[in-house]
Order: sequence, then C-alpha cells, then structure tokens
Amino acid sequence: MHNRTMLLTLALAALAAAVATAATASNFARNADPPVNVQVFAPRQGDAVGKASRGFFVDLAVQYPSLAASGADLQLTGPTTHQNQAPFPGAFSPGVDEKLPGLIVLLSTSTIGARNAQNLANLFNLTGFTNRKTNEIWDTWIVGAPSFGKNVRSVLRVAVAADKNGDGIYNDAPAVVPDANHDGRINAVDLRAYGVASNIEVVPFQITD
Repeated sequence: MHNRTMLLTLALAALAAAVATAATASNFARNADPPVNVQVFAPRQGDAVGKASRGFFVDLAVQYPSLAASGADLQLTGPTTHQNQAPFPGAFSPGVDEKLPGLIVLLSTSTIGARNAQNLANLFNLTGFTNRKTNEIWDTWIVGAPSFGKNVRSVLRVAVAADKNGDGIYNDAPAVVPDANHDGRINAVDLRAYGVASNIEVVPFQITD
C-alpha cells in the first residue's frame, strides 16, 4: 500500500512538472520577439488630427529580418495625376500595397470599401529605405480625403502579415481582413487569427472637424 501511494505521488509530481514545462514553453512562444517590428510615429495616442477631417499623417517604420524579406520597393504616389508618376511610380487605392506587400493598416472609422476591415496600406504615398544596416523601411500617408469620420474617435491598427505562402517574403497582406470571430469589428483578435509576423500597433486618436 505504501509503495502504491509513493508511485501515485511520483506520477502526480511528474504530471505537474510536465504541465509547468508546457506552460513555460507556451509563455515563451507568446513572448518571443516577432521577426518584424512595427513602430508608429503619427498619429500618437490621444492626438487630435486633421483639418476638415483630412490632412493628417499616418507615419510608420517597419524593420525586417532582411530587406529582401520585406518585398519592398520605392514609391512616391498619390491620387489622380500623382499616380504612377516618376521618379518612384506606385498605385494608389485601398488594398494591398505592391510596394510594401505585407503591410496591414486599418482605421476603425473608415468608410472606404469594406470599412473597418479594409486594408488601407495602398493609400500610402511615400516608401523609402531608411537604414539598410537595420533593414528599416519608412512609410508615410497624408490623408487627402475626409473618408474616416468627422469629430470622431478612431483607432489605427498596423501590423505585417505572416509569411503565409512560405516564400520567405512578407508579402501576404489581405485586401480585406476577415472577421474571424464574426463580431462585426476588426481588431487584434482578427489580425492574429489571420496571421501576423509583427507586433500589432494600436493607436487611439481623434479626427477633428
């Protein structure tokens, strides 16, 4: 009887140790640095931006494991006559940005396309290679149309999509982010469900009159 009790105690201890090890490994995986890093310079949390609900910047930097992995290219673009013009031609429309094809940019108050699920990355105007030593790319958008609300609180969300097709390039952003939990809101839960290779930057701010 004593031996049976001892064996049961040892078995329970081993099980507890295995569970603790698995939990530690899971926590480490969640806390490990992602391969891509996103930093938003503008807007900042709590900013009141724009004039006539436009004319504000979304300005950010993305750091990749390598420049080749970014799939990026130069662009200087905009609407109508500014589109696809020298010296750095690029398309200008909602959806995936062909010059930074892994970037996902969402505004919660967007009225464009699929609204808060619409990827706005292809509306960015300026993309450049800022630091080749650190594989850092800067990307800037000056919002030229009042398409994101007036006197409203909005939330900017930025991330880089995971390498879903396994080609070694972070070029798999969606044109529209799927609503994974079907709650009618697109947020970090849906971005993680789609798959991201970066941190998710979340910036609440206000769009003025």
